[in-house]
Amino acid sequence: MYTLPKIERFNQNVLSKYNIYNSVFITLPFDSIDNIGALLPLFTDVCESGFKKQQTPKEIVDFFTNKYSHITEEADKIDIMFRFIQYIERQIVLFDAVEDAAFPIVNNMEGRGSLRDIKEKADAKGKKEELIDFLGNFNVRTVLTAHPTQFYPGSVLGIINDLTDAIRGNNLLNIKELLAQLGKTPFIKNEKPNPFDEAVSLIWYLENVFYSTSGDMVHYLQKNVFQGESIQNALIKLGFWPGGDRDGNPYVTTEITLNVAERLRTSILKCYYIEIRNLKRKLTFFNVDILVAELEQKLYRSVFYSKGEIYITLEEFKAQLNKIKRIVIEQHQSLYLDQLEALLIKVNLFGFHFATLDIRQNSRIHDAVFKDIHGFYVNSSSDIFPENYYDLTEDEKFEVLSNVKGNIDSSDFEDEITKSTIESIQAIKVIQTNNGELGANRYIISNNESALNVLETFAMIRLCDWESPTVDVVPLFESVEDLLSAHTIMEQLYTNPMYANHLKNREMKQTIMLGFSDGTKDGGYLMANWSIYKAKEALTAMSRKYGIKVIFFDGRGGPPARGGGKTHKFYASLGPNIENKEIQITVQGQTISSNFGTLDSCRYNLENLLSAGVTNQVFSKNKNELSLDEKNVMGQLADLGYEKYLSFKNHPKFIPYLEQMSTLKYYAKTNIGSRPSKRGKSEQLDFKDLRAIPFVGSWSQLKQNVPGFFGVGTALKYFEGTEQWDKVQDLYDNSLFFKTLLENSMMSITKSFFPLTAYMKKDPEFGEFWQIIYDEFLESKRLLLKIAGHEELMENYPDGKASIQIRERIVLPLLTIQQYALLRINELNKESVIDENLIKVYEKIVMRSLFGNTNASRNSA
Repeated sequence: MYTLPKIERFNQNVLSKYNIYNSVFITLPFDSIDNIGALLPLFTDVCESGFKKQQTPKEIVDFFTNKYSHITEEADKIDIMFRFIQYIERQIVLFDAVEDAAFPIVNNMEGRGSLRDIKEKADAKGKKEELIDFLGNFNVRTVLTAHPTQFYPGSVLGIINDLTDAIRGNNLLNIKELLAQLGKTPFIKNEKPNPFDEAVSLIWYLENVFYSTSGDMVHYLQKNVFQGESIQNALIKLGFWPGGDRDGNPYVTTEITLNVAERLRTSILKCYYIEIRNLKRKLTFFNVDILVAELEQKLYRSVFYSKGEIYITLEEFKAQLNKIKRIVIEQHQSLYLDQLEALLIKVNLFGFHFATLDIRQNSRIHDAVFKDIHGFYVNSSSDIFPENYYDLTEDEKFEVLSNVKGNIDSSDFEDEITKSTIESIQAIKVIQTNNGELGANRYIISNNESALNVLETFAMIRLCDWESPTVDVVPLFESVEDLLSAHTIMEQLYTNPMYANHLKNREMKQTIMLGFSDGTKDGGYLMANWSIYKAKEALTAMSRKYGIKVIFFDGRGGPPARGGGKTHKFYASLGPNIENKEIQITVQGQTISSNFGTLDSCRYNLENLLSAGVTNQVFSKNKNELSLDEKNVMGQLADLGYEKYLSFKNHPKFIPYLEQMSTLKYYAKTNIGSRPSKRGKSEQLDFKDLRAIPFVGSWSQLKQNVPGFFGVGTALKYFEGTEQWDKVQDLYDNSLFFKTLLENSMMSITKSFFPLTAYMKKDPEFGEFWQIIYDEFLESKRLLLKIAGHEELMENYPDGKASIQIRERIVLPLLTIQQYALLRINELNKESVIDENLIKVYEKIVMRSLFGNTNASRNSA
């Protein structure tokens, strides 16, 4: 029997099932208006036909309420909108569960990009030894962040999990019960979560998904590629930001950092304890049963009785497991050896830390903290710093910093930021003592602009009684300007004797983080991606020159505008001039639940990332290098896109448009994450302080997705207009990097829907600005279709396109309601007597609609 094409598998297992279960769902009564489920499909139809007739969201809502619900009072109209929001939020959950249940059927789990595919290709091409050598040194590190783009509370995540299982088993009675439970379960958090709450939510994924998936993947490779030889390299590493990311988050305290680290350790020990208990039922042999029981008891006490005390060390745990392994092999015919090996692999991967807790702070904060520290030492007549430090040249400052060491005490300072920064460094030492060095061994500097930023941070670490720190200082380059100078900054560090000596102690490895989010916000889509590509090439060359193994850590978010999209294709496209011994990426919000939320999706996406590294370094080595001519074309495209984006960003209506016509200001009012929506404290919006998530998210809520396409059409049009189209066409046909870049832009455009905001073109203040966006959208869409040779966007990803279309149809009423509410707020604010209470009600509608729209997009912000 032939396997059906992917789109047919999607239609049968996702679309058909969703329609069946949704028909059950909308008949369930959840509130006093029993016919709300019947009215919703009608409202969806009215929205679709209304936008085709170029009606405004206000006209659509007014028409519907007058014709179908006979509502004339505003209070009743508001009530029905809230009811619709409640239903639509839950329809999105239902579709998520149906899609998750069908994941292994729609996606070929053993096909291209899988571990099996890697093994078979290596066997066929005679590259098995090369593959073994590569896997012995390669790593994939997924870093879970607490960026607030996941709106489901824990109770709803649990229902999604149970609903997915019920749908997979076609258990209609259970599905109906879970849908009823879903209808009665609140979606909204009454209070903002603190960073510890966020950490606990994400640790659920570590325990229930990453733990077994990562172990199974390495176990498969150990058995089928390494022929049973133990893999010493930790192929898959996990990183963690909640509780350690202080950048712009005043709620991350030292106590929370330490509590999160302890929770990570307790969680991994709990996973080991459960596995040991299962092994205990199997390893009942002479000389083995006592050893297993001893481990079970020590792990139990460490998890449930500890209060921070550990009754077994990692070394003792490994030694005992290896002792059991030897006895099983020598005396018991290797019975249950496979299960024992599986546990040993996980212990090798996760130690007692589970995931490495990264500490992050902004360079601007460090500047203020360092001034405070300098002032303290000068006032205390210490000779650590000269009084005229800030008058010295950069080289003279480097010389001073190279000799800095001390034993600073946070209690000597009054400033809370200074105290917490010093305490965060001391917390790293405590975590390393309790969880091992991998518990916390990276200090990331956001907005890094100079070598001085790194050396002053390193000096602060040394001042905390830590002369030879077992911690890596990781500069994060974000703006276009900083990316351009990144390699010269790193050369200053590599040639600094003190820092060079530090790198010797760190195995000559230097991790460098590159920020897609703020890069796109700063320079636009094409320039951000090309700047990062060029920076990686320059940083690779500079690092190789000084014998440094550079590791790139990419701040990739969910959508293409934040470096997301077909991420694995980007890594497969990197040529030999970009170091690629590790793939490190941030994953946040709904991208965690969509890409790594189930055992199947986690395995599929982790295997694809691992396969991307193998493809680039083993199977397609030296094949993806861009020629000089191709680089020139790419550079021209980036410059043209940058010029267009800058003129757009500098438009006098840019900030007012976001403030007055989008949902930007409402992100700060939602109880979705612990972080404020901007870094600064000023009331006025400063573009530099604006975080990438509310920035990208606001465009997404408008269904305009500007950061994912703006400037692309203008750049391509130049080549079309100057009869040089063949240059960009050849680049698209021959470069996987450029093709993936444009395919991800197509995804952004596919998720755009300009009829929603077409009413804005008549706005006296913002009409011209809206038209600028729309014109660029049309040109980008036209030329992307031309270069791809397609009639429709995402033609080559029919299942992905179908998923987007269904999700967009589900949320169309929600988007219409949101725009209606925004229009009413603007109307009410212009009235002679302002009704503050009514404005607050409509603001609540806007905030509630944010949730469903973002969850439905899965990679929108």
